[in-house]
Amino acid sequence: MDIGEQILQLQNDLDEVKLLLEKVTRKRIQDILASEQKKIEAEISKKQQQQQKLLKEKEEMEKTLHSSVSKGYTVKINNYGWDQSDKFVKIYITLNGVHKIPAENVEVTFADRSFMVLIKDLDGKNHQMTVNNLLNSVDSQESYRKVKTDMVLVMCKKKTSKKWEFLTQVEKQAKEKQKPSLDADADADADPSEGLMNVLKKIYAEGDDEMKRTINKAWAESRDKQSKGEEMEF
Repeated sequence: MDIGEQILQLQNDLDEVKLLLEKVTRKRIQDILASEQKKIEAEISKKQQQQQKLLKEKEEMEKTLHSSVSKGYTVKINNYGWDQSDKFVKIYITLNGVHKIPAENVEVTFADRSFMVLIKDLDGKNHQMTVNNLLNSVDSQESYRKVKTDMVLVMCKKKTSKKWEFLTQVEKQAKEKQKPSLDADADADADPSEGLMNVLKKIYAEGDDEMKRTINKAWAESRDKQSKGEEMEF
């Protein structure tokens, strides 16, 4: 689930909490929901800041690409390999003759969770590769590239020595979708709606008949509202 989807899920949770707050009258339940509302609002703000940072990094990389590309057309680099040491994640890009072109024609731009490779004027073409959403953060100041015979080696300096199971978050999420997870410990990639659902389930289980009717009605109205919103999308 990318950041945009997480923000949407959190906003839906916030709408439900606000709807419930309008209907409940018991002080204890109001306090629980008000506390949950603050948590969700803080999480939305945090995710929005992350989203803005990623967008800014992407825009900067695109500006670098447009300003750096020489004449000739650009092809996308799809084939690469990678491994790691305690300090670096290493990406191997094989390009015949890359060691014969001027060193300044091989550019690599690093950001916190991404990098962009641009090789200019190799066999009359530019070769470009952008990797976003790296699994973990890298130190952009300590990262660098090496040009070897028929190869470009991208050295991403880890901020921690932790082992990377995947190169990107997308690869991790794709792998996790292939098998159901029964891990009770929530991590950074957990469904942002899960915490709210647990709170609401607890309130429902402990509530009287009137409270259960109120929650059921609020849920139904919220789902109906979301359904109508989805039908209006094109």
